[in-house]
Amino acid sequence: QVQLVESGGGLVQAGGSLRLSCTASGRTFISYAMGWFRQAPGKERELLAAITKNGLNTYYADSVKGRFTISRDNPKNTVYLQMNSLKPEDTAVYYCAADGRIANFPIATLKYDYWGQGTQVTVSS
Repeated sequence: QVQLVESGGGLVQAGGSLRLSCTASGRTFISYAMGWFRQAPGKERELLAAITKNGLNTYYADSVKGRFTISRDNPKNTVYLQMNSLKPEDTAVYYCAADGRIANFPIATLKYDYWGQGTQVTVSS
């Protein structure tokens, strides 16, 4: 199993920036494709960004493209989400998740088996 812990959430003014971190423990001798999700009250969970095992390929939802950047530091077992130009509508609980499969899969077909506990991001207007 792998355990994921998010950090870096908080309260920020509109137009500001935050960097979220997701650190993995457990079976970290295996690298995992990773994704960042968010869920706002009354809304569906939304995939924001994803990154392949070696960081070569990334995906971004239209809602965050150009503002958010996903990256990873495999020696630190950590994935980041840099969030710039934040808007009040970005307010949500943000989760990281991992595809625990050994093989490589196209980024659009990732299956997220492991989830962090979430970190709250609140953007004030």
